[in-house]
Amino acid sequence: MKYDIHTLKNGLRAVLAPIPGNETATVIVMTGTGSRYEDARENGLAHFLEHMFFKGTSRRRNAKAISEELDGVGAVYNAFTAKERTAYYAKVSKQYLATALDVISDIFLNSTLPEKEIEKERGAVIQVIDLYEDLPMRTVD
Repeated sequence: MKYDIHTLKNGLRAVLAPIPGNETATVIVMTGTGSRYEDARENGLAHFLEHMFFKGTSRRRNAKAISEELDGVGAVYNAFTAKERTAYYAKVSKQYLATALDVISDIFLNSTLPEKEIEKERGAVIQVIDLYEDLPMRTVD
């Protein structure tokens, strides 16, 4: 696969990987954050923030506004947290690339972390941590 890497003025690296004939585009913002970099006090923080980023931004006041905009262009979108990475993504028909770029960058750069959502998400993340702690494979790196 051929790809180009560009470093933007703000230091962000952009990787462009065009696939001839492909009618879709995927926007992914990926960060070097995850459980490997968290101490006991911070355990679950990257995953918590992954959930919170979809709860509202300064331009899109709540989760409904975010989902309506992405659903409105038929996007497949989500986020994930791994040991060393957290990613936020949207896959759209290529004519909606600008929308996907706008929404995903807004989520990443302008999330408001609404207080009313914090307790809800704290419980959800604690459940995932508890589930993970019960997996025997967690000790295998």
